[in-house]
Amino acid sequence: MDRKRRIKQWALTALTAAVAVMTAGCGWGRDTDIGKGEQDADALDNVQTVSFINYVFDDIPAIEGEALNMIRKRFQIQIKPQFVPQADYTSKLSVLMASGSIPDVVSLKDLDSNFFNWAKQGAFLPLNDYYEKYPTLKQVPQYIREQFKVNGQLYGIPRYYPNQYLFVVILRKDWLDKLNLSVPRSYEELKKVAIAFTKNDPDGNGKNDTYGLALSQSITPDFNAGAYWAPNAWYHKNKEGQYIPGIIGPGRKEVIQAFSDMYKEGAVTKDFAVLNWAQGNNEFYSGKAGIFIGSPRGMSETYMESLLKLNPGAKFTFVEPFAAPDGSQGYMSQPGFLGFTALSSKLANDPEKVDQIMNVIDFGRTFIPPADRKPSNVNFDWRLGLLGKGYTVDNSGAITQSKLSEGKIPGSYLFDYFMWAPGDEANQYSAYYKNPQLKELTSGLEQMFVKFKDKTYINPASGILSPTETLKDTELSKYLLNEQTKMIIGQRSVADWDIIVKEWMDRGGADIIKEVNRGISERKK
Repeated sequence: MDRKRRIKQWALTALTAAVAVMTAGCGWGRDTDIGKGEQDADALDNVQTVSFINYVFDDIPAIEGEALNMIRKRFQIQIKPQFVPQADYTSKLSVLMASGSIPDVVSLKDLDSNFFNWAKQGAFLPLNDYYEKYPTLKQVPQYIREQFKVNGQLYGIPRYYPNQYLFVVILRKDWLDKLNLSVPRSYEELKKVAIAFTKNDPDGNGKNDTYGLALSQSITPDFNAGAYWAPNAWYHKNKEGQYIPGIIGPGRKEVIQAFSDMYKEGAVTKDFAVLNWAQGNNEFYSGKAGIFIGSPRGMSETYMESLLKLNPGAKFTFVEPFAAPDGSQGYMSQPGFLGFTALSSKLANDPEKVDQIMNVIDFGRTFIPPADRKPSNVNFDWRLGLLGKGYTVDNSGAITQSKLSEGKIPGSYLFDYFMWAPGDEANQYSAYYKNPQLKELTSGLEQMFVKFKDKTYINPASGILSPTETLKDTELSKYLLNEQTKMIIGQRSVADWDIIVKEWMDRGGADIIKEVNRGISERKK
C-alpha cells in the first residue's frame, strides 16, 4: 500500500542514461547547427543570478567551475547552487522555508505534507501558464499534473520517471518448454506452473532442487498481474462506492490464496518470511526458483550472468496482464515522476527571470533519442561538458565522465536534467544491455507494455495525501502483511480475510479510505 515508494538508483543514473549504447562506429564529428545559444561572456549584459537547492545521493558537484560558466554563457544565468545530501535534505529545506530564505529554484523529493503546506502558504509560484508555453511541460499527462495542484494552481514540475514500467512476472522459459507448459494467463495457471516447477524436475538433473516462486519478507515481490491485483492500486470500491486500497481488495485476496496453495505444495520459498530482498532475489538467480519479476529497466546483468553461468541454457519469458473478472486487462500506472521542481513565489514580479529559468528547465527536460546520444550531437556533448573535457570515449564507445566534484558537467547543475521521453518505449532500455538473454527479455517487455499501453489503469489516489496514512501507514501495513503472511504459511485461514480487513479499518484504515476518497472527489472539481 506504499504509494510513495521510489527507486533511488534512477536519480543516480538519469544524467547519462543510454550512453552505453554508443559504439566505436559512431562518428565523432560535431553537428554545426545545434549549438545555438552560446555567447561570449563579455557580450552578456543581462545575466541573472539564480539560487538553487537540490539533493544529492553520492558525489557532490562543485559549487563553482567550468560547467557553471558554460551555463552562464548559454542561458545568461549565473546559478548559485547548494547541494545537500538527501538524508539531510528535508530538515535543511524545512529550516530555509521557515526562515523565508527560499531559493529561486527548489528541488523536492516527495509529494508530502510539507509541499502542500508550503504551497498553501504561498511559498511557490503558480506554474499553470508555463505548462502551456514550454514543449516539455505540454507533454506531461493530465493525471500527473493533477498531483501538483493546490486549490487549482500547479506548483510543481515533475522529473521524468517511466509511468508504465513496473515489475511483471517472469518465468524460466526453458523450464516451461521442458515440461511442455504454456505461459500462464491466470493465477490458477500460474499456480499449476509453480507446482510443476517444484515436482517435475524442470532442469532435468534428476534432483529435487527446484521450485516455483521466489518470495521474500513482506510478501515481496507482490507478483501482481494487473491493476485488479495490485496492492497499491485504488481500483476496487466498497459497498459505499468508495475506492479502497488494493491490499485489502478481492484481487489481493486471490493472490494470497494462490500463494497459500503453492506454499502447501512447496512451490514458494519456504522461509520467505525471514528472507530479505537480496536473499529472495538470489533464490531465482541461483537457479532454484523459476518464477520471479522483471522490468525493461534496472535489470542486473551481473545477476543474470551468474544464473547463466550455472544454467547456460536458461531462457526467459513473461506473463501479459491477466484478464480480470471485470473484463479489464492492464497494469497500473506509476505516479509518473521521481522528484520535482518548484519556483519561489518571490519571482512573481520578475517574469523575465522566470522565463530564463524555464528555458533552462525546458532544455534539461528535452528528450534526446538514444541513437543521438553521442559526441556528434552538440546538445548531448554540451550536457556532459564537451568531449575531452567533461568526459572521454574509448575505442569501444564507452563513456567515462569526470567526477561531479570537478565541476565540469553542465547537466549536473541543470534544474531538471531528467529528459522527458514522449513514451516509455522511446527510452529503448533493452538496447543498453549486453547480455543477449536479458536484451531479448527486456525487448519483449517493452513491446508488451506498448501493446497494453491504452489499457493502463490510472491510479486515482496517486499524489493524494492522507494525514492518517502519513501517521499510521507503517503500523497498518505491517499488520496486514503479517496477517497475510500467516495466511500463506498456513498459520491463519484465508477465510479470515474479512476479519483482518475489519481490524485494519478499525485501527485507522477507515479514516484513510475516507480521506483519500475526499481527495479524489476534490481533484475532480
